[in-house]
Amino acid sequence: MTSIETLTLEVADTTAAARFYTAFGLDAHVRLRASDAETTGFRGFALALTVSQPAVVDHYVAAAVDAGATVLKPAAKSFWGYGGVVRAPDGTICKIATSARKNTAPAEPRIDEFVLLLGATDVAESKRFYVEQGLVVAKSFGRKYVEFAAPSSPVKLALYGRRALAKDVGVPEEGTGSHRIALAGAARAFSDPDGFAWEAVEPAHSA
Repeated sequence: MTSIETLTLEVADTTAAARFYTAFGLDAHVRLRASDAETTGFRGFALALTVSQPAVVDHYVAAAVDAGATVLKPAAKSFWGYGGVVRAPDGTICKIATSARKNTAPAEPRIDEFVLLLGATDVAESKRFYVEQGLVVAKSFGRKYVEFAAPSSPVKLALYGRRALAKDVGVPEEGTGSHRIALAGAARAFSDPDGFAWEAVEPAHSA
């Protein structure tokens, strides 16, 4: 089954980006490589971090800001829980959230779920495409949101309407150029309907 084995962010300065993601606590979840590909505006994706309670959201938002991130949405309560959105110095958007409304224990900095949200022009079309590539749908809410199963992957993949995702993270939906992200975990290289690139992974061979 196709799933995300690695998630690589393409950045202008790998040294600076490595410092940021280490300080933010995401160094174990993302890889980095240098790129000067042109990109403007919304890149069409966001990294979503689910944590246990509001105090942990505050911890990650503060760590990101201290490391140079810009706040797009301050951490606050909402009808679904508590969360905030930041933009890393390299331009990557990160959403940190919890369904809990109150703290119930001492804050323990830990990411419970790590999801790559892809903004799809047509969620239904992209859903069909990914199913054809071997992904299995775990959750589906019509043309609004689709989440794929990831039993052995550290990163879940989900589809969100591009306009809805941009609104959710607090940026205009317009954007051009490179997505500045590459995924690996497929048997062959391909690009999805919105141009997100997957790179082939060589199968492991037993000795």
